[in-house]
Parts: sequence; C-alpha cells; structure tokens
Amino acid sequence: MNVICLMSDTFRRDHLAAYAAAAPWARAGRADAEPFIRTPNLDRLAAESALFERFYLSSYPTVPCRHDCFTGRYGFPHRGWQPLEPGDRVLAEIAREGGRVPMMIFDTPMLAADAYNYTRGFAGWDFVRGQHADRWVVDPIDTVLPAAPHKLKGTAATHLYLRNTAFRRSEADWMCAQTLARAMVWLERNRTRDDFVLWLDLWDPHEPFDAPDFDLAHYADPAYAGEAVIYPRYGRPDFLTPAELNHVRALYAAQVTLVDRWVGRLLEKLATLGLDRNTLLLFFSDHGHLFGDHDLQGKPTGPLGTLYEVTTRVPLLIRHPEGIGAGRRIGGLAQHPDLLPTILAFLGLPVPATVQGRSLWPLIRGEADDLCPFAVSGRYAPVAGDDRRSDDAVAFDGAAGLAARGAPLTLTTRRWAYLCPPAGGGDRELYDLDADPAQARNVIAEQGAVTADLHGQLIGFLEGQGTAPGRVALYRDAAAPAGRVALLPSDTPLHAIADGAGRRYAFLRRAEAEACLTPALPPQAPRETTLGHLRAEDPRALVHAHGQYYRAEDLL
Repeated sequence: MNVICLMSDTFRRDHLAAYAAAAPWARAGRADAEPFIRTPNLDRLAAESALFERFYLSSYPTVPCRHDCFTGRYGFPHRGWQPLEPGDRVLAEIAREGGRVPMMIFDTPMLAADAYNYTRGFAGWDFVRGQHADRWVVDPIDTVLPAAPHKLKGTAATHLYLRNTAFRRSEADWMCAQTLARAMVWLERNRTRDDFVLWLDLWDPHEPFDAPDFDLAHYADPAYAGEAVIYPRYGRPDFLTPAELNHVRALYAAQVTLVDRWVGRLLEKLATLGLDRNTLLLFFSDHGHLFGDHDLQGKPTGPLGTLYEVTTRVPLLIRHPEGIGAGRRIGGLAQHPDLLPTILAFLGLPVPATVQGRSLWPLIRGEADDLCPFAVSGRYAPVAGDDRRSDDAVAFDGAAGLAARGAPLTLTTRRWAYLCPPAGGGDRELYDLDADPAQARNVIAEQGAVTADLHGQLIGFLEGQGTAPGRVALYRDAAAPAGRVALLPSDTPLHAIADGAGRRYAFLRRAEAEACLTPALPPQAPRETTLGHLRAEDPRALVHAHGQYYRAEDLL
C-alpha cells in the first residue's frame, strides 16, 4: 500500500465548500448567485473521504506544524520556528526503516532552508523554486511593488517574489501547479510501486496572494481599481480600506481555487494510473489566516496572536483506497500529531514510543466517537526563566520581541473554546461554539465553573508535556486578575507619517517611516513623537513594531 500526504498551507476551512461553513463575509460587487468559493475537486475528494469536522492545529505556524506532523509530537511547549533536532524520529526515517520509499515534492521554501533538516530521511526530494522566501532569481529585473510599502509585509520579500515569477507565462508556471505537475510525473514513473510514502507540500494559498486573473475574476469586485495588496502586513487591519480588504479576500479565494484545480488534476492522474486503488490520500492544512476577522489581519504574534477558530480549525480529508470511512463526517477532535500514527497503522508499521498522537482509524471506522477530550493549539515564544529555550528558537521564531512573555494558547473541546494569554497578556476569552460558532460573544464572566475546569485541563496538559516550570507558571497565573502589562514604555520614540485619508502610522526607526514615503502618500517628513503623545492624539494610530501593526492603545 502507498500513502500520499497533500499539505496545502494556510487553507481556511470555510474556503473548502464541502465543509458547508457559513460565508465569513459578503463579496462586494458580486451577484447574490455567485458562490462564495469554488472548490469542486476537493468537494469530490471530500465525498470519497472521511471528513474531519474538528481537526485543530497543534503547533503554530508553518514550520512548527511540520514538526508535529513529522514526529507525531507536540512541539509548541518546548520549541518554536527552528530546525528538526538530531534526536527527532520523523516519518521519512520510520517509513524507510519499515521498507517503504519516502519521497517529498514541495515548494514550501522553509523545508529546503539552510540546516532545517526537513528533507532528512527521504529517499528523494524535489524542490520547486520561486516562492517569496526563496533566494533564487538575482537577475537585474526592475520590479514595481503592487501596493504602497506601508501596506506590504516585507517589501524585500515581495520584490524577490516578483523577480522569481517574472518569467511566468501561464497557470502551469505557478508554484502549486509545478509541484503537482512534478508529482504527477513522479507517480507515472513509479506507478507500479506499492511501497511509497509521498509527501506533497504546497505553500499556496499562502501569501503573496497572487493568482491568475481568470480565477480572480470569480471573486473580485469588477469595479475595483485600487492597489493589489498581495502581501498584507500583520496585526490590526486598519491600514486597508474596506475596498482593499475585500480585494485581498478575493485574491486569497482565487488562489484557493487555483490549488483546487491542480488537486483535481492530481486526482485524475491517480485514477488514470490505478493508484487510487492502493493509495491512502490525506489532504490537510496547517492553519488558517485572518482577513479582518476578530479585528486582526494575517498571522499576528504576541498579544495580538490569539488563536481563534478561523486559525485553529482546518480541513482534514482522509481517503482510504477501499472506501473505509467514505462520506463519514467525523465530529471527534483530532490534531496534527495524530497523522503519523494514522499513517503508520495503515502501513502496518509499529508506532514509536515517542509518538504522542493517536491513530484516527477508530474514528474513521465508526468504532469511537472521541479519542481525546480536548485539543490544545499554541505558538512557542521565549519567556524568562525557560530552561528549554534555545538561541536558535529565538532567531527563527517570528514571535520574539513583543511576545517575549509567551503567546496565547487555545484549548478547544466539542463545545467550548478557551483562549488563555500568559499573565499580563490581556484578558482571557471563552466561547460557546454550539451557540456562537463565529466567536462573537465572550462568555467567560458567565461561566466561572467551565472556565476553571478548562483552565485546569490546560495547565495539566502543559505539565504533562514537561513544559518548563517558568512557562507553565505564566499560564497558571493568567487566571489572576493582574491586568495587562504595557508592551512598550510611553516615552518610546516614534517616527510618524500620515496618509491622505487621515490615518496615522508610526515606526520605531526613522528609516522605516522614510521607506514608506512614496508618491502614494502626501509629501512629508516623518514627525518625531513618543508613544504616549501619539496615543493621546489618536489611540487608533497604527504603530509598526516587530513586524506588525498595533494600535497605540494596544501598546499602553
């Protein structure tokens, strides 16, 4: 038997039509009859698969999640965005020890990054070049940013992406298309095998949100004539006008549809080759993405990094070659560490004692309704007194800086979502997912007993993971009414600019402010001020600190 794992980064659950989720927003300028999202191929796969209704991320975001998938362990209590460690036992190595042939074809750039070790153990691997974090094309190509610099996260990365894709001529040149096209060629060459484990890793629909114009035409407002903010900054979304935000959402949806179409071609190839009859196929994502949901944009960190359902609850489809579980919608909780033991059980290979996940086959076969009472989702951030932190984790993890006191954690049951920041990190939140799936009403003040029980389960989970005592204490103490600690001193020097619509922006360094002064903004010199003065003038002024936008009132 063979296995194919197809991971599509940043794929929101409500953007896979088979889940029948409520549309999170209306599409401005579109007729009422226009479908919210088009995913006919994944819908067909869903009908042939066990569809997991409550699949939750464990470690967040991209690289920490791959750690959990490859090792079957929860990484976020101990490590962040960093390479695999020498002692980690990973899927590819376990498969090879069991006589299987592991292969990886991918365009997610971090998996091939220097010293990350994520190709370790694979018998072969093939890397499709060109994503925004891929140091590839250095040709002297003039690139023009598609939006004002103060709206884009990483202008250098955007320029690199534009250089990397400068020679693109058709949809077959998009990275997800290239990755799946190479996979189809590999499958054709290896169609007689009955022993491979193929890991396909797509960066799409991750930003930059840049899809073919014929896909965008299904979602964009035909009257829109503004900028294409293909790589929006993280944090508060105020830097986007309502029309720009609508267009960003359309850009993302278009990329989802592009991924769906190429997944359909892969499915057709599997059927043509007869590999659908002896191959287990898993389709899943690592996390979602915020597009103004909960007054947030992107994948913000620190005190803005609260993990809501939009981010934590992601698609998982598992198609068995004999149809086991086909059409079943599974309500039991599952997480990324569960994928490794599920794959090993299908292959008849022993599960290492180090694995913390559980095989999902009892749920798929209908032999059990639940395997665990809760799911825990988190992002590692260095904290004082953490005896298991490493300099590498601080260097790699985007949650350094203002997140140095730890990051919010989320514990989810079938009914409740409990969101717990570390002590001093703001207010805790509790949502009744049965009555309020959009998490619009925080009921923590009304549910003291429920909150206490869920808080105890969260602390028990951290302690059971061997989490450093200093880190556990931060979350244990979050239950005390200590309030929120200021993130920056009120006398922090800032360099402020303004746009033509009355919005104010401030930066920690003058050079950052000057880099945003383009013809799109009124002629001006950055104004020297302090955080305290800026907040008094305009509490909602945007302050760019450590890679994302805060409002001035968020920081004091």
